Formats: sequence, C-alpha cells, structure tokens
Amino acid sequence: MTTRQRQIVFWLLAFVGFLLFLHVFRRILLPFVAGMALAYLLDPVASWIERRGVGRLTATIIILFLFVVLFVLALVIVVPILINQLTALISQVPAYVDSLQSLFDQLLDSKIAKYFGIDSMSIGTSLRGMLGQGATLVTKLLGSVLSSGLALLDILSLLLITPVVAFYLLIDWSKLTAYIDALLPRDNAQQIRDLCSEMGARIAAFVRGQGLICLILAILYGAGLALAGISFGFLVGVSAGILSFIPYVGTAVGLLGSVGLGLAQFWPDWTPAMIAFVIFILGQIVSDYFLTPKLLGENVGLHPVWVIFSFFAFGSIFGFLGLIIAIPAAAAIGVLVRYFIDLYLDSQFYLGRARKAKE
Repeated sequence: MTTRQRQIVFWLLAFVGFLLFLHVFRRILLPFVAGMALAYLLDPVASWIERRGVGRLTATIIILFLFVVLFVLALVIVVPILINQLTALISQVPAYVDSLQSLFDQLLDSKIAKYFGIDSMSIGTSLRGMLGQGATLVTKLLGSVLSSGLALLDILSLLLITPVVAFYLLIDWSKLTAYIDALLPRDNAQQIRDLCSEMGARIAAFVRGQGLICLILAILYGAGLALAGISFGFLVGVSAGILSFIPYVGTAVGLLGSVGLGLAQFWPDWTPAMIAFVIFILGQIVSDYFLTPKLLGENVGLHPVWVIFSFFAFGSIFGFLGLIIAIPAAAAIGVLVRYFIDLYLDSQFYLGRARKAKE
C-alpha cells in the first residue's frame, strides 16, 4: 500500500469514527455543540475587542454577559407570549377543525362542485377524516412538546451548560486552533488550512446572513398577522420566520397555518385569510429579491435543495443535534466535493490520453 493510499484509509477511518462518536453520544452533545457554535460565532467579536487593548478574559466576560442579558430579555419578553399562545392554540384546535369542516361542506355542496360532478359526500367524509386525524396528531404533538420532561431537560442543559462551554472555548480559542494546526500532516497542512478557511467563511456567511433574514421575517410575519387580527398570528409568524432557516419551509408552514386560521376564525369573511396569504407571498419575495442578495450574496455556495436535504438527512440520523450541525456539515461537504471535483478534472481518470499527451 502506497503512502497516499494509507493516508486515504486513515482519514476515512477517522471520519467513520467521528460519525460513530456523534451517533453514540448524540443525546448529550447538544449543549456542547451549541457552546462550540456560540464560541465560533463570537470569536471575531472577542478578537476585535482584544485588539483594542482589552484582555481576552475580560473581552470574553463582556461578550457573554451581553449575550446572556439579551437572551434572557428575549426569554422574558417573547417566550411567555409564545407559550401562552401555543397553550391556547392547543385548546382551540378542535373548534377550528369543526369550522374548516363546515367550510369544506359548503364548498362541496356549492353549484360549482355539482357542475363538475364532484361527489360531495365521499370527498367530504375523506376530508373530515383527514382533518380529524391531523387535529389529533397536532394536538398530541404540541401537548407532548409542552409536557415533555426530556424537552425540559434539553432546554435546561442548553441554558446552563452552553454558556459555560462557550466561555472556556472562547478564552482558549486561539490556543485550540494553534494546537489543531500543529497536528496537521505537514505535507498537506496548507491545503487543509485553505479548505478549512473556505469552509469557515461559507458557514459564517450563511449562519449570520440567514439568521438575520429569519429574524427579520419573524418580526414581519408575527407583526403582520397580529395586525391582521388573526388569533395566534404572532406565534405562527415567529415560528414561520424561524423555520425560514430551511429555505421555503417556513413560508409554506406559515402560509398554510395562517390562512387556515384566518378561514376558521372569520369565515365567511375571507379578508383576514387573504391578508395572511399576501403577507407570506410578499415576505418570500422580499427574502428572495432583497434580503438574500444583500445579506448572503453569491459566495455562500449552499443551494436551497442541498440545505433542505442536509436538514432532513442529519435530522433523521442525529435527531435535534443533527439540525444544529446540518448547515456546517453541508457547507463542509460542499467545499470538499468541489475540491475533489477539481482534483478529478485534473487527474488521469478524467483526462486519460489527453493528460499523457500533454505530459
């Protein structure tokens, strides 16, 4: 076996071992991964403060203190509103389902339905069954989220352990990166540095840009639906904004949820439902043609389909932890794939005889 083959085997085994580690410890890694992500995102700020003559420890304390204060304020102001709306929504789901069933019955018994020969009775029975099953599933799911001890434990671990992990990592970030750099194989060290630098740039650009887009959309959706008078509109709007981290998923969920609530609450007045529809269509247009070009640009290199696939793939394998590492993993894999494609295009496998003739 040649030296290059041994290197390939070594790195493949190391990668498999890393995946096994994530899989085995996926239930306890959440606060540690969140702490690493927080330290990674805050390190540029700490370095900027440090260059102004402030010690690293002091800079770290200042940054984490401000972050915790802002996070606690958000929890105190926003989270109680969302929890209250979620609790009230759970109790109202059966009534809204009954309203939607009545609406479907009216539509199926209309002259238009009869003109097209639609069997209103069979379709109505199927729709009522689907709505009933969906309402039961949603009610159980939302109830389990609120009452789940595991979810509560995860939240507590995030709130308590994540800042501690971020604090210690942020203090020693430069030492850790220097130590890892010293462990790189000397022959390929510069290539690995270049790849890691590109990965880091793409991850940071996507997380910062998409995170700001989600925040803007959450405010626009929540405020818009609340002003439209739709009950629980703030909850639906904020949830849709957060889910916008996955391209188009937030818009789809928010659009269906808000229009359904508007119809269930105000029918036969369809104006609120139409306003909700317009809000999400305009939000998607603003996101696609203004926010995304301005905040993400053309250099992020993460196609929406690849982002959606990564969320589903890593989420199904690693659970909630997979949702956190999906974007970094997608960016890293994308950089590596492009790197290996470039190697392939310059290799004997691709050029064949043309390469021999050139040599």
